[in-house]
Amino acid sequence: MDRCIVLVDAGYLLGAAASLLAGEPSRSRITVDHTALIQALRERAESETERPLLRIYWFDGAPDRVPQPEHRRLRVMPRVTVRLGALTRSDGRWAQKGVDAAMHAELTELARNRACSDVVLVTGDGDLLPGMMAAKEHGVAVHLWAVQAADGDYNQSEDLVAEADERRVLDRAWITQAVRAKELTGVCAPPPAPRPEIAAILSAPLPESALAAAAERPADQGAPPPAAATGNGTQERAAAKGVPTPKDLAALRAPGAQAVQHPATATLRWSSDKGWVDRPGVVAEPPEIASMPTLAQLTTAEQRWADREEDITTVGGDPYEVGQVFARRWISRLGDQGHLQKLSQMYPRVPHRIDGELLRYAARFGLLAHKDDQIDEHDRYAIRAGFWREIDVPAAAESATGE
Repeated sequence: MDRCIVLVDAGYLLGAAASLLAGEPSRSRITVDHTALIQALRERAESETERPLLRIYWFDGAPDRVPQPEHRRLRVMPRVTVRLGALTRSDGRWAQKGVDAAMHAELTELARNRACSDVVLVTGDGDLLPGMMAAKEHGVAVHLWAVQAADGDYNQSEDLVAEADERRVLDRAWITQAVRAKELTGVCAPPPAPRPEIAAILSAPLPESALAAAAERPADQGAPPPAAATGNGTQERAAAKGVPTPKDLAALRAPGAQAVQHPATATLRWSSDKGWVDRPGVVAEPPEIASMPTLAQLTTAEQRWADREEDITTVGGDPYEVGQVFARRWISRLGDQGHLQKLSQMYPRVPHRIDGELLRYAARFGLLAHKDDQIDEHDRYAIRAGFWREIDVPAAAESATGE
């Protein structure tokens, strides 16, 4: 068949690009526009081979072979197929397992079935040499592409280079069409880009009880100094405050509400992606909040199927987006919209039953740090900020209508 196919070893392509642009092979040091990258690969492959593209195969590793957000975006693009191997951690470093074997199997199968006349390989691993030789024996022209090496030397197996029919180098100018190095301060990776919605949650005022506890904390614990009272009687925390804990958020009051004394034995069942955790001595949720229906309770079998279809085809997996999608579904299926007004008074704390369901939903998109299977702290706040963004809109509209 007079068509070309591109097989991409993502670990090689993006790792070599990171070395070239950022000085080290860590993919966390670069940002990738996957749409632009796929388009550039397609255009160059069709130009180099003078054949129309059949398909781009994207081979990458993922912890437990669970698609990460970037894989979810890639696999719904036209003419793109994602193949995932395992990603394991050894001696403090991540290593791909099974990616080379999957590329070898795909290459030989395509050649044997005469699915294409030309195949482009973006890889540097010599383990693919037998597959390359088998493809050539079946009459397929093999084009080997390399990423420009940061040190001016080869970053590919010399045997691969010698066996390829054609070889091209993707230079810095080509790479930077879709890949950029992150700007770093010092030697640490930069923090995620701030979102105003997340900043609003993190800056929510702590209750007086939490401030008093901070003031009583010994100085050697590194606690921030107690806040000073302002002219209107409210409290302001020091600028160097820490992230509010579940206990802090549980004790927040609605604006203008009277302080309520709670027994010291009150318990909050704080939710997470791993289930419920009882926190003694924390304020319990009001009954009208604790009894709010979950999304699962509001969802029919038909809606569940439609939700899964949307998750697979259109939801990219960005933490903020995940929170928005969950909230939109929950709002649209609520019979009593008065729940929104009650919920808005809980800001920034999400009721524990809904919060746990939200985090478990987010875990489907690979939003796990894979350290004890916990969702990254920043991602958790981004998920909840997306949830609140959708809750605020209808709640505000309903409040305006009531006036």
